[in-house]
Amino acid sequence: MAKVLVIEDVQTEILILTKILQSMGHTVMTAGDGESGLELAEREQPSLVLSDIVMPKMDGFQVCRRIKRNPTTKEIPVVLISSKTQDSDKFWGLKQGASDYLTKPINDDAVITTVKKLIA
Repeated sequence: MAKVLVIEDVQTEILILTKILQSMGHTVMTAGDGESGLELAEREQPSLVLSDIVMPKMDGFQVCRRIKRNPTTKEIPVVLISSKTQDSDKFWGLKQGASDYLTKPINDDAVITTVKKLIA
């Protein structure tokens, strides 16, 4: 199916997202911080990026903004996943170019629905 990049610094969250995505038939790549995630997105050109917001080196808002401003990655959909649940956080994430914003704890059905919507 598709290559999906998960950018997340918490191993448990990586395992949950990887399990969901692999059950859908996708290949999963992971990065533990924003900088390495951005490098991986540029190099591997995944079909979708799922990114945490609060991470070391570069936050998910910055990652999303850079992906969307880069001519080689701007078409890649980015979904921000965070424990930040305020409407202002979601608004800011979408303003950075995110295709969707999901909140933690991770809801399997919400992830599956969002991934299906963004990977046609």
